[in-house]
Amino acid sequence: MVYHTEPGKVPSLESIFKDVSKLQAKHGLNTIGYWVPDNSAAWKDTFVYLIAHSSQDDAKKELDALHADPAFLPYRNAAVPLIEKVNGVFHVDEVFMHPTDFSAIK
Repeated sequence: MVYHTEPGKVPSLESIFKDVSKLQAKHGLNTIGYWVPDNSAAWKDTFVYLIAHSSQDDAKKELDALHADPAFLPYRNAAVPLIEKVNGVFHVDEVFMHPTDFSAIK
């Protein structure tokens, strides 16, 4: 997942995800890591995280469970004003990938 934030809002979104990470684990999401850019102008307003799922169906089930958890709502509400919108739609890139046969992480 790549979240594109409003200018300068990456630290605030990072703070929210620090707490959300506990809920992600509760719902079986195997988060590999979270990243923020160092000194790249093109990526300065992005927050990236990677989750391993056994399938896209499992990803949907796990994410749906997280989003349905009442404990998640305050975090979602706090994140809404931080995420950039393009034509009224949150600017979030969700990409499903699979490892190459030579990848160290499978």
